[in-house]
Amino acid sequence: MHLLLRTLMLLVTSRRRPPLSLWGTSSLKLRVLPTDIDIALHVNNGMYFSLMDLGRFDLMVRAGMWDRMRARGWSPVVNLETITFRRSLTLWQAYTIETRIIAFDEKAIFFEQRMVAGGEIYARAYLATRLVSKSGPVANEEIFAETGRPPADLVLPEFLHRWREENALPSTRRPAPHLW
Repeated sequence: MHLLLRTLMLLVTSRRRPPLSLWGTSSLKLRVLPTDIDIALHVNNGMYFSLMDLGRFDLMVRAGMWDRMRARGWSPVVNLETITFRRSLTLWQAYTIETRIIAFDEKAIFFEQRMVAGGEIYARAYLATRLVSKSGPVANEEIFAETGRPPADLVLPEFLHRWREENALPSTRRPAPHLW
């Protein structure tokens, strides 16, 4: 909810920015706002993921995929994410969110996102995402029918394959009991 206005504004302003290929890189310029920081006066660790949503929306809108997804009743969801922090972004600091799709597997679309300031990476995240409809997950073949086939060099790196396998929870169709 805290980024709702920013997200709505981005969905409008991204349409005015130059178009991108879905397989290209979105570079979204932002500034750290008071609502982004915590008591230590830097961007809160959880806020990085919320801000990175904006980068993915920018890529989807500029590549024309956002309208096609919405027309088909598809919604993006994050299945798995990990982030590494290198430096802290602080109040009023300018930075960019760099976003690109790096791979597909049978279940997910993988993104790499970076927070960059002054030419330096401050944080890097990898996300496994899905498109879902009312009837469940959208198959890759349906996605590719809308987007075209991904470039041949989009191959899932082995470390991301292992990360996904080692951290996956059971399907929603199977039990996942909470036992410590």
